[in-house]
Amino acid sequence: MNTLSYKGFVGTVSFSEKDGVFFGKVDGIDGLVSFEGESVAELTRSFHEAVDDYLAYCAEAGVAPHKSYSGMLNVRIPPELHSRVAALAKRAGISINAFIKSAVEKQVATMM
Repeated sequence: MNTLSYKGFVGTVSFSEKDGVFFGKVDGIDGLVSFEGESVAELTRSFHEAVDDYLAYCAEAGVAPHKSYSGMLNVRIPPELHSRVAALAKRAGISINAFIKSAVEKQVATMM
């Protein structure tokens, strides 16, 4: 999937061959903020303007700009991987949840 990043926001991008335009929406927010452009430069400019306008709206309305998440996540993995995770967590003396949390934190740190 193609994305743009700006001020901590991510926009997902698609292309409409019929209309000859790139278009997208800002992810990770409550609401719909979209942008479009006929070139990559125009699309990027439109994305930046959409984020800036959204942040201005949030400041004016007194709302938090980022979507809040519960912190609970249901992850489906194959049974054999589940078994290996359980064994490794047991060996480390931690819960499966703590093991997975640590693994996710390490992966996210390498990607940021």
